[in-house]
Amino acid sequence: MSDREGVRLQKVLAEAGIGSRRHCEELIGEGRVTVNGKKVFRFGERVDPERAIIHVDGKRVETRAEMRYYAINKPRGVVSTMSDERGRKSLADYVEVPERLFHVGRLDTDTEGLILLTNDGELSHRLTHPSYGVTKTYLAEIHGPIPRDLGKRLRAGVTLDDGPAKADRFRVFDQVGKRVLVEIALHEGRKHIVRRLLKEVGFPVQQLARTEFGPVKLGSLRPGTMRALTVREIGELYKAVGL
Repeated sequence: MSDREGVRLQKVLAEAGIGSRRHCEELIGEGRVTVNGKKVFRFGERVDPERAIIHVDGKRVETRAEMRYYAINKPRGVVSTMSDERGRKSLADYVEVPERLFHVGRLDTDTEGLILLTNDGELSHRLTHPSYGVTKTYLAEIHGPIPRDLGKRLRAGVTLDDGPAKADRFRVFDQVGKRVLVEIALHEGRKHIVRRLLKEVGFPVQQLARTEFGPVKLGSLRPGTMRALTVREIGELYKAVGL
């Protein structure tokens, strides 16, 4: 590509949602922007937004126009696929965009909560591959009382029928009578892992919801609705998997 081809870097950054062109010029001037691994200080730098790999403050900025990134709150009773041959409700019943999207990981039918949707195949692959260890956080309702050392036991690990498993974090989130809501975070994604882990230590899950996937939080997103991820969330997802 010659110097006269491509789009000015500050325009690409502004259109990606980083800020005004003036702000993007300041970022470039401060050496906070890299293109294909090299710092750029020149305002007139031109790039191909479909091919250039751009980072701001170490976080990748997605500049490919066709890329889409969403969070959806899967309701209970919905299967975590984009279609279902048995005619059950699937994620596709709640997706309101024309692009073909991948679901990033799954939740079992009785579990509600956060699922990511994207057409970025490389990011999707890395987010679900166990070698990258992206943490997922859940709220689980169990019946108490629970012993004080339960968190310690879960963090130390227990043996399941397909090998050891452990929690990265565990805390009591809320308690009303015998109803106890606990928060548990894990970086692996074996089938029914949260339910199996808590059942193994004597506390079968009554209800379960995923509230966080890496840096993305469910927040106030209502069941059955979706939202686009922010530029910051996309950058943090890329960073979490080394892109």
